[in-house]
Amino acid sequence: MNAHDENNRAAWLDGPSSKCSVLPEPAGPAWRLVLMGAPGVGKGTQAVLLGRHLGACHLSTGDVFRAAKNQSDSNRSPAMTAALAFMRRGELVPDATVWELVRERVGCLQCQGGFVLDGFPRTLAQAISLRLLLESKRLPLHAVLNFELPVAEIVSRLSGRRTCERCKSVFHVSAQPPQNEGLCDHCDGRLYQREDDHSESIAVRLETYERSTAPLIHYYERLGLLTPMVARGSPEEIVQRTIAALETRRNAQFSDLDLRTVSIEP
Repeated sequence: MNAHDENNRAAWLDGPSSKCSVLPEPAGPAWRLVLMGAPGVGKGTQAVLLGRHLGACHLSTGDVFRAAKNQSDSNRSPAMTAALAFMRRGELVPDATVWELVRERVGCLQCQGGFVLDGFPRTLAQAISLRLLLESKRLPLHAVLNFELPVAEIVSRLSGRRTCERCKSVFHVSAQPPQNEGLCDHCDGRLYQREDDHSESIAVRLETYERSTAPLIHYYERLGLLTPMVARGSPEEIVQRTIAALETRRNAQFSDLDLRTVSIEP
């Protein structure tokens, strides 16, 4: 287990005025990764596991939004204040505001352990802005992991999900049922189905995802960064396959570099 496991990610969660208590210790060469995947594929779980295995910092925009709700008004940046205002009205946070939140945390993108970026970018405009920022810092992305599952499996995963109203632990009616039906194993809280886990809501979420991210997938494909990953199996099985795919990718890149730099004597 490396130092990343104890990293409070304060600079990411609270903003540039804070410093992380522990910096990640890379398990090898640092990785800079973007994770993509439809709701329900387990992308967030994979982001956490990859961070631990690779010694990279898990940078989730969703975590930033959740942390902001517990901050005092005086500690929030203008971008965070604006983002919360949109969220409280039930509106999507616009590209420009999300981008400003990421841009003001550029120090986290320069983390010595690398990063696993989760939840950003979500649109083509965000992807282009991220690429230009990283290029200006000479920090190119190494890969964009796109976790994939058939729609039917995603619907089954999400519609069977149940959440504890107290501790927010998550169960599944068939894949991970609680010991006592309707009650959390950890705190005996009541389990409920989130509004966005109903079949009708899932269909809308998947349609929105496909519409906004299809151009993003093509963009990263053209850049040669896209790495499709089948999100089937246990979380540990998936992360091991992912790490193997990353190592294969890195070895291929080094081989290509060697071929381009070899000179043939006359």
